[in-house]
Amino acid sequence: MLKRIQWTDEMDEQIRRLRWEWMTWDSIGTQLSLSRNTVLERGRKIGASKSPPVAVVKAEAVDRPCLQPGHPETWGLITRGTVLDGAPYPYPVFL
Repeated sequence: MLKRIQWTDEMDEQIRRLRWEWMTWDSIGTQLSLSRNTVLERGRKIGASKSPPVAVVKAEAVDRPCLQPGHPETWGLITRGTVLDGAPYPYPVFL
């Protein structure tokens, strides 16, 4: 026979906090020693099922000029987290 769970305010707050930190329902269930579906259903009941607000990205101006090849901003975005991270642009830059 299934054992009834006695939900506490601390458990509810932990579910809200972990969900706010983008933890998955699987991870939250593991931390509380409960199944994913049990925690998911409780999260819906207490209003923790909603994801935190997503940051709003400001749109760039349409008439903005293109950046030069090898510009530090674009080259950094391309190489970040790769073996080329921090390496200078390999071709001559014509400004």
